[in-house]
Amino acid sequence: MKTMMKKRLFLLLAGFTLSMNAMAQTFIEHPWQGKRVAYLGDSITDPRNSAAKKKYWGWLQDWLGIEPFVYGVSGRQWKDVVRQANLLKEEHGDDVDAIFIFMGTNDWNNSVPIGKWFEVKCDSVFYAHGGSTKHWEVRRHRTFCFDENTLRGRINMALDSVKRMYHDKQIILLTPIHRARFYANEKNWQPTEDYANENGNFIDDFVESVKEAGNIWAVPVIDWNATSGLYPMHEESNYFGHDNDRLHPNELGHKRMARTLFYQLLTLPCSFESAPTPLQ
Repeated sequence: MKTMMKKRLFLLLAGFTLSMNAMAQTFIEHPWQGKRVAYLGDSITDPRNSAAKKKYWGWLQDWLGIEPFVYGVSGRQWKDVVRQANLLKEEHGDDVDAIFIFMGTNDWNNSVPIGKWFEVKCDSVFYAHGGSTKHWEVRRHRTFCFDENTLRGRINMALDSVKRMYHDKQIILLTPIHRARFYANEKNWQPTEDYANENGNFIDDFVESVKEAGNIWAVPVIDWNATSGLYPMHEESNYFGHDNDRLHPNELGHKRMARTLFYQLLTLPCSFESAPTPLQ
């Protein structure tokens, strides 16, 4: 009896050892390894911005071999997303796996009204249920608001266009990060985020709108405002540039942003199969 127990214990330990060795030799590849990713945005994405030599997308390129298509331009707002996406389409066609949109901080600084997502009115629609025959019913009906003079109108315009243009691609929104002072010169003097803009809105209102857009347009949102850990309102933070610029992260700040993306992207697919085009 003791001999049998010893044999069973030996076999169990041997199997466990082989299993552990196999696990140690297994390499799990990051799902975004080697993908082609477009980055639409403003100065924090713009390769020409001098606050950091290597941007967040450059770190992802190093770590994951991502091929970056960068279209961010300093000072741009949500209304520029369509132009950037059209340029991406012109230069790369469908040869892209995913698109990141990182916008909003300039809309806030320029006091763009938040606006509304939908226009709502009463309209007639056919309906049948529970044995009733098809009949007309009057119901509230909403349609997207495409007002280029409001934040939500601009987001609607951008996502309507990009999702039609790249219907089978992964599109991800990144919320604006926290911001403090930016004193470039007498004509570009931006206060800290604890002051509202000219319309009385804080940057949080714009962050929330980007998060809401994820549900409205069925796109993932990575909340950099909450998850990046960058908080320039504290002077102790060393993730930003010189004293007059607590808006643009330095290279260390971009590295931390990229590290956050690296792990967040583990939960999101990059490539999808394209369904056949429906018959007209």
